[in-house]
Amino acid sequence: MIMPADGQRVRVEFAAGLQEIEGDLWRKCFPPPLEGRFWYQALEASGLEDQFTFHYALIRSGDEAVGIVPCFTHNVPIALVAPRAVALAANFFSRFFPNAGHQRTFFVGSPCSEEGSIGLAPGMSRAAVAAELRRAVRAEARRLGAPMIVFKDFSEAGLVALGGRRAEGGFFPMISYPGTRLALPAPDRNAYFKALSHARRHNFLKKLRRSRAQLDLETRVVERPSREVLAEIHGLFRQTYEKGRTKFEKLGLRFFERIGDQPPARFILQRDRANGELLAFMLVFHLGDRVINKFIGLDYRRAGGNYLYFRLFEAALDFAYACGARELQSGQTGYRAKLDLGHDLVPLFNLVRHENPLINTLYRAIGASVTWKTLDPDLATFLRAHPI
Repeated sequence: MIMPADGQRVRVEFAAGLQEIEGDLWRKCFPPPLEGRFWYQALEASGLEDQFTFHYALIRSGDEAVGIVPCFTHNVPIALVAPRAVALAANFFSRFFPNAGHQRTFFVGSPCSEEGSIGLAPGMSRAAVAAELRRAVRAEARRLGAPMIVFKDFSEAGLVALGGRRAEGGFFPMISYPGTRLALPAPDRNAYFKALSHARRHNFLKKLRRSRAQLDLETRVVERPSREVLAEIHGLFRQTYEKGRTKFEKLGLRFFERIGDQPPARFILQRDRANGELLAFMLVFHLGDRVINKFIGLDYRRAGGNYLYFRLFEAALDFAYACGARELQSGQTGYRAKLDLGHDLVPLFNLVRHENPLINTLYRAIGASVTWKTLDPDLATFLRAHPI
């Protein structure tokens, strides 16, 4: 147990599962627009055990539970984090020793959320719990046989609160894929278009006109789709997943069935009016004044010249304004189109530590060389034209 400088005495323990944590604590610690209990409940019930094992750190002050910290373990492919030469060697040896190509890692955060969160009840501060949380996470990671620890995708303020800039306890910061957020000026979509630069507005409207001339789409926003519709949705998701450069989580049909039962979830569906084929979908969460674009799927046989992505974004824009949202969060990767549509980049960071000092030193050196330009070619192109 640690007594922080502000006098808040806290301790951290790990719950055996989601069911051990009261719903009221989730509501206090993860109010909208944060993804709360509904999100982790869906993930746990989605049959992802071969990819992730979920854990929850409970923060207590005296006898009172005052915080929840979602965590998970995952065997991360070495190729995602190591230099090319090391990755090639690891992949070779993994043919004979399956574990050689993976690094068992304990993550603080969510496998699919854009930003890591330490959920705290009102009156508690992240800085007050940081030292004890780092200590408890290290102990739990050792118990689980995970030599690598990553506080995943935290904002700069979150990184500072965790002590990441001071590299305490051997932890060091590493730049992550930035998030994307679009401010939605009141009162309606006309205000959004006026806020775009002339070039971006012209290009977006031109793509919408061309798409409408070529394709008549029927758009619907659906709650709790039928199993047959969910199978169509999953088929489009698989197409998009296979085309992605960066693959972390692999979601099956069961995930879409479980998340479809959650109250914040909506599916924006776009069908070819001529034959009823589903051509595009977006899974969105409505949380307070934020709408989160969680996952999309496109029929890539018809996506390019028909500008399906831009038609889908237009539908999401209409949905967000109809909800009274003031922000549309669109996640990581796929930056080119999002930047063209007016999104801002949100810096995110990982806080990393490996139990082996030599490997930790190597990863620290790798981390120091990571930039937005090295992470994603779309970001590199954008930053050459718009230096930050």
